[in-house]
Amino acid sequence: MSRSRERVIEVVENSFSESGKVSPEDLLFSYKGILYPATLSSPETLEALKSFETRSDDVFLAGYPKTGTNWLGQMVMDLESTDAKYTEEEMKERINAEKMLEMFPRLEFGDPGIYERMKKLPSRRIIQTHLPPHLLPPSVLQSKAKILVLFRNPKDTAVSYYHFYNNMPLLPSFTSWDEYFAAFMNGKLAWGSYFDHLVEWNKYIDHEGIMMINYEELKEDQVLGMKKIAAFFGFSLSEEDFSRIAEKASFQAMKEKSRETHGKFGDILFRKGVVGNWREFFSKAQSEEMDQKFEDCLGGTKLATKMKYDVYCKVSK
Repeated sequence: MSRSRERVIEVVENSFSESGKVSPEDLLFSYKGILYPATLSSPETLEALKSFETRSDDVFLAGYPKTGTNWLGQMVMDLESTDAKYTEEEMKERINAEKMLEMFPRLEFGDPGIYERMKKLPSRRIIQTHLPPHLLPPSVLQSKAKILVLFRNPKDTAVSYYHFYNNMPLLPSFTSWDEYFAAFMNGKLAWGSYFDHLVEWNKYIDHEGIMMINYEELKEDQVLGMKKIAAFFGFSLSEEDFSRIAEKASFQAMKEKSRETHGKFGDILFRKGVVGNWREFFSKAQSEEMDQKFEDCLGGTKLATKMKYDVYCKVSK
């Protein structure tokens, strides 16, 4: 387990005991109109992020919260390490480097000095983020580094984020699903509006250095999805490698080991990981409201077609 994950576990588990001492309004801060968890980041950190220096071989993974980014991150780390054929000693050195440099598993987490320390990390760096394109460091989109963007249908994303919000002591809770739904639709959550994220990323759908993949696509055929990801990043693996990683990095396998890999955080992080759970929460009016919102924001776009909204989000008649 990398030190970056250990650090988040440490912060989250400390917050369980400290959560009652922090008022809900102090759990989040606003930066450029978007909310972020105050325990994990700060305006100073996000300002310092502008100077981040991208390497051409960096591997970036982007996605709105609760779209499957932890699952994707495990897959990509396994694909990358298999391709690189690290020895056991090399893996220890990489993990120790993260420990020494006090890394976090998201680009926007940590103290303002973290980006200077990241310069000392060995390549290839796998960098994950929930940030939208306009808040990424300028060097990211200007470099030859590749970005893999993960999407999940908005209704399942909303439900997953609702449970995460109410179980995560770093975030303020909601008194009801209806109260949360209004916040989700208006982008009044940590990392802002789901729909704004999609609208922004849609502008880059034809960018040669960016690949977009759906959570639902990965759930339907994880091996095929991983083969597409490996081809995009230039990773070379055998059929046996893909099968082994798919078994190890399945959602169920990660959930079963979550206590071991993520501590108490595992219970919050890995819930159901299924497609269609939104039907248990959305009222007919809420479902129709989100259908209209999606149409208003992304109707007719390439991204909307790729996401198969009608398949995953429309009520069967």
